Amino acid sequence: MLNALLNGTGGSASQSPRSRRLRRWIPVVISLLVQVPITIMGVIWTGAYAEFGDAASVLPFSTVLELSSIGAGAIAAIALSIVGPLLLMWIRRYPGPLIAVISALAAADFLIGYSVLSAPYLALAFAIVIAISHGARTWTWVSMIVVWEATLLAALVVGIELDPHRVVPTTIGLLFVLGFAEANRRRREQLEHFHTAFASRREEELRAERTRIARELHDVLAHSLSQINVQAGVGLHLMHKQPEQAEEALASIKLSSKEALDEVRSLLGMLRSDDADSGDGGPADAPLVPEPDLSRLTSLVDSVRAQGIEVDLTSEISEHTAAAVQLALYRIVQESLTNVVRHASATSAVVSLTVEGDDYLVTIADDGVGIDTDGHTEGRGLVGMRERAELLGGTLTVRESAPRGTVVTARIPRRSASA
Repeated sequence: MLNALLNGTGGSASQSPRSRRLRRWIPVVISLLVQVPITIMGVIWTGAYAEFGDAASVLPFSTVLELSSIGAGAIAAIALSIVGPLLLMWIRRYPGPLIAVISALAAADFLIGYSVLSAPYLALAFAIVIAISHGARTWTWVSMIVVWEATLLAALVVGIELDPHRVVPTTIGLLFVLGFAEANRRRREQLEHFHTAFASRREEELRAERTRIARELHDVLAHSLSQINVQAGVGLHLMHKQPEQAEEALASIKLSSKEALDEVRSLLGMLRSDDADSGDGGPADAPLVPEPDLSRLTSLVDSVRAQGIEVDLTSEISEHTAAAVQLALYRIVQESLTNVVRHASATSAVVSLTVEGDDYLVTIADDGVGIDTDGHTEGRGLVGMRERAELLGGTLTVRESAPRGTVVTARIPRRSASA
């Protein structure tokens, strides 16, 4: 509560104008309510005691008020009790200069207090905490040291006999307020650091999630659209010469597009919120199909074979392996075969999934044109495959094979299955 009052925790940008006005006015009002009435009462009783001595204590207050005299010191004490709190209205805008001014006013009030009773200068405590929390640490510490030493020296010069019972508590009070202000500043900095770190981590998580979604969409769409493109070309070529084969091509297009649509809708469906409106036929109505796993490798290979590429598939990896590992292996095989269809001009490919020591090993080799090793840059597909392997602690390599073709090798530690 006090931190929010003095510092405005949470940042001024996130606070309403009403909240900012309260933060500005509450220290002013509290200081005025504490200092002004007590100072006025002290002035009155000081004047009465100066006039009547101990007899003033038995006089009615109305009589004391009528008989007490108000001198220049009393007027100065009342003025100081008003001016200091009012300066707190601008302490957040000019913390350095105003902490110096309010310190000087508090010193004057301390010296006048030896002739006129006055309240503790509460405005100085608010000023110290606010100034330090707003970055004016040097101003505050220098002002406190210089002004306090100057106050003690001025008392000796003027001839004011300093009362240890007043000097010691005042010194301890100043040190306590300074310590509280520094602790409050450190707490505020830690809170800001926490908010910054939290926002940074959240942003990193959002970036990672966007990357994951982009990778999934690329793998789904690249493979399916490649199949659709090839089959559409076959269908157009055979439409008049061999209508029955063109019909098979169209059926394959229909199947590929349906599978791609189901996966995309499932992926988008996972992004919906629990309370999303599901009455518009959008992603909220999408059926959540299971993520691809090793059991779907056969249908994946069959879809590539349907495009005229002979694929030999062997797998020694159990279908009870962790879902994350199965998804990564499936996507790596899918993207590799997509590249074979789109870029390799290959007639055959070999897909092998084995267990080698403590690793799962997947190899996809083709007899196509290979890769351009001169200035070759990885496309999104290769980057996505490499990220999938590295996220599970593995590696992925792409190299040319002799006499021709490309070999993609991914190695994923088996410990990932239990992670």
